[in-house]
Amino acid sequence: MSKGTLIEFPCDFPLKIMGATDAGFAQAIVEVVLKHAPEFDAASVEMRPSRAGNYLSLTCTVRAVSQAQLDALYLELTAHPMVKVVL
Repeated sequence: MSKGTLIEFPCDFPLKIMGATDAGFAQAIVEVVLKHAPEFDAASVEMRPSRAGNYLSLTCTVRAVSQAQLDALYLELTAHPMVKVVL
């Protein structure tokens, strides 16, 4: 186990990314995820629209190899203009 984290690496780590329903949202998020986790399979993205259809939730499960990788991915996702929330 890495010092300073409770996560044991490597591991499968699910990220839930929410944003407004937009034609390019899923593709933009997959591009960001692939920059940090090149082996990520875009076909594995789970998509769920909100009840009213205004928002889209994406679940991307990446093979995380370090806390630094997850931190960099989280920072880029939260800074993305199309992203509302990352969990």
